[in-house]
Amino acid sequence: MDSGRHTMGALRPWARYGLLVVAHLLALGLGAAVLQALEGPPALQLQANLRAELATFQAEYRACLPPRALEELLGTALAAQAHGVSSLGNGSQARNWDLPSALLFTASLLTTTGYGHMAPLSAGGKAFCVVYTALGLPASLALVAALRHCLLPLLSRPGAWVAIHWQLTPARAALLQASGLGLLVAGIFVLLPALVLWGLQGDCGLLQAIYFCFSSLSTIGLGDLLPGHDNGLHPVFYCLGQFALLGYLLLGLLAMLLTVETFLELPQVRAMVKFFRSRGPLNAEDEGGILGQDELALSTLPPSAAAPERAPAC
Repeated sequence: MDSGRHTMGALRPWARYGLLVVAHLLALGLGAAVLQALEGPPALQLQANLRAELATFQAEYRACLPPRALEELLGTALAAQAHGVSSLGNGSQARNWDLPSALLFTASLLTTTGYGHMAPLSAGGKAFCVVYTALGLPASLALVAALRHCLLPLLSRPGAWVAIHWQLTPARAALLQASGLGLLVAGIFVLLPALVLWGLQGDCGLLQAIYFCFSSLSTIGLGDLLPGHDNGLHPVFYCLGQFALLGYLLLGLLAMLLTVETFLELPQVRAMVKFFRSRGPLNAEDEGGILGQDELALSTLPPSAAAPERAPAC
């Protein structure tokens, strides 16, 4: 094992980056192969069912429909659905761009979630989205950086207290803190909202609710499930659901970013990142490692929680 580690350490930086790229491409290929095997047959089955339903409808109403009239109508309806406009049901069309929907859409722009449930139709709306996102994303990143600077020392206090009382090494204390924060965020912002969504949304299973919460907090935003967009909802419940989703998205993304930042400060992760760096002089951040975060956390404790003073020498 030591010889293999020595061989990896003897590689040039460009070779290390090459191995990292190859591993990433292999992971992409593996993910594509698994999804193709899992989702290919259901997609083909759904396509066959749709064609059968279309053939049955055309056979029954062929005398009442001009040739290709149904295909043109379906194409128009699907094109409108891609922009969040639908004429199905008895819902009010004002919901497409009312205030709650517009707020959720702008939040999805600034958080790069992009659910895809709505899209601007006019040229002015598309141009505004480009300018708004170009100016809003840096402002959002600056806000997140400021909140991170304020919240990370507070979140480090429990870990520092446990490290002092249990006499843990800095590496184990950092791992315990990251694991605890990850479990807390997963419980509050993934499992708990999924249970609420599962209970309120009748046509949503628990796995689908967890899938929606995770895709939202990871900014994937596939958009195949969006709570509160049922046309049968009362307007009051619809507005409350939109604002609740907006608050969940903003707070959940902040919690997720803090968790990711905490895991990035682990000594194991820093050692892996350092492995792919070029061989140069170490800076203060590399030499300090996670100790800088631990010292910051320890400095926030009250003086009574500090380490006991050593007895004077006789």
